[in-house]
Amino acid sequence: MTGFDRKSLDPVTVEIIGSALSSVVDEMGEALVRTSYSTNIKERRDCSTALFDQFGHTLCQAEHIPMHLGSFIEFIPLVMARYPLEDIAPGDVFIGNDAYLGGGTHLPDIVLAEPIFVGEKLVAWAINTAHHSDFADRGNAHIFQEGIRIPPVRLYCRGALQQDIQDLILLNCQVPDERVSDLRAQMAANRLGVSRFGILCEKYGADVVVSAGLELQDYAERKMRAGIATIPDGTYTAEDLFETIDHPEPIKISCVITITGDEMTLSFESPKQVRANFNMTRSALLATVYYAIKAIVDPTIPPNSGLARPLHVEAEPGTILCCALPAAVMGRISTCQRVVDVITAALAPVCPKTITAASNGSVVSATFSGSRRSSNKFWIYLETIGGGNGARYNKDGLDGVQVHLTNTSNLPIEALETEYPLSVLRYELVDGSGGTGKFRGGMGLRRVYRAEEECQVAISMSRLTTAPWGLHGGGSGGNAQIRCTAPITAGNAMLAPSDIVEIVTPGGGGYGEPEAA
Repeated sequence: MTGFDRKSLDPVTVEIIGSALSSVVDEMGEALVRTSYSTNIKERRDCSTALFDQFGHTLCQAEHIPMHLGSFIEFIPLVMARYPLEDIAPGDVFIGNDAYLGGGTHLPDIVLAEPIFVGEKLVAWAINTAHHSDFADRGNAHIFQEGIRIPPVRLYCRGALQQDIQDLILLNCQVPDERVSDLRAQMAANRLGVSRFGILCEKYGADVVVSAGLELQDYAERKMRAGIATIPDGTYTAEDLFETIDHPEPIKISCVITITGDEMTLSFESPKQVRANFNMTRSALLATVYYAIKAIVDPTIPPNSGLARPLHVEAEPGTILCCALPAAVMGRISTCQRVVDVITAALAPVCPKTITAASNGSVVSATFSGSRRSSNKFWIYLETIGGGNGARYNKDGLDGVQVHLTNTSNLPIEALETEYPLSVLRYELVDGSGGTGKFRGGMGLRRVYRAEEECQVAISMSRLTTAPWGLHGGGSGGNAQIRCTAPITAGNAMLAPSDIVEIVTPGGGGYGEPEAA
């Protein structure tokens, strides 16, 4: 907006509007969860919502899944680069998911964004992403095997559904009935965000709301800079080994963090990208860094674009941590978790009270799929299973939780067994899997499934041979494990009725010498 003096804004108004924006994205998130169809969204809450300003900068992200920031931060700028501003109108809705040309981080996370207008002026964007559990039984040698790639395109034009675009997308999905229902839920969430933001502009004036958004970004920058300034100037380094079922040979990744006053530079090194699914795009790396540094420096920093201004991220393109087309990226989340570990390890000597020992460092996932005996209808069930949280300087680690970049819920056994031909025989904490120490690491989980009909399973996990490390004399957390009564290769197996799959997730590292307990 023009003609408004930001200096006339008082701090109270800015705080009130900031809280209102947070409530809008929270309400959008609840609308998405409550109106969705698939268990992955309605039960596991694998989705996120946000508001962006008219320039494509994050205004506010709901406290859902930090990784999904990587699906947001490039999307609006890509839309605005693709479509002239005068060609964007109220009622337009843009859809995309591509990790290279669509601002995403992997293909199941489909983004919908809708512009918010006051009169004829574009003032903000409502945006959300949801993980569509659809692309099963596919390869991961390169991204063309991983699902349909959608650049930012219009799904709705001035309120009218572009049926041909939707038909094209659904034709490439394996469970199209779920997909269209979840897309409608995403539409409902954004429409709610548009409405609520409009009401806020009616109450305070669009100029005031837009200006408050800019002030909130400046405030986040000041808080980040103040937090960084408390860390002694210097260079801090760490490395870790990353291995997965898909690539059992450990891969070394490292981070060099340089603190200069109130600015931080993070330089990452990793091998060249591989023909496997755990490569990370730069947007995924940025989302990981922003989460990790915010959590370490000051968790109260508002989740907007301002916090990124003092952070400088370096990584060579074409490597595992900053891959280039056509690298596969479906399983990038476990790699992101390990990036958090190396950042944490590097800053542990100078931030002992805001850093935990290593958490489970893996996103253990199991994707079951098959055709129902009764109807021959294809089904897909995705589960990500929590593990141990690293111990803190004054408390034990949490048991059986999602950590860092994931924040999904478990799928309740009742919902699982109602909707899919699977049974859960055991679901329990793994005694002794938390690292020893003055404060012990959190315990991992054991989940045992029995197939009731013929199906297949694809399991992804890390920390099979490397262990989550402890801090200051604390012991390492337990490893991930997998057992299956059917032959299993690289985490993949065909299951007959009564076959059993047992999955054990890693524990967290301990903190402090055990003798000090």
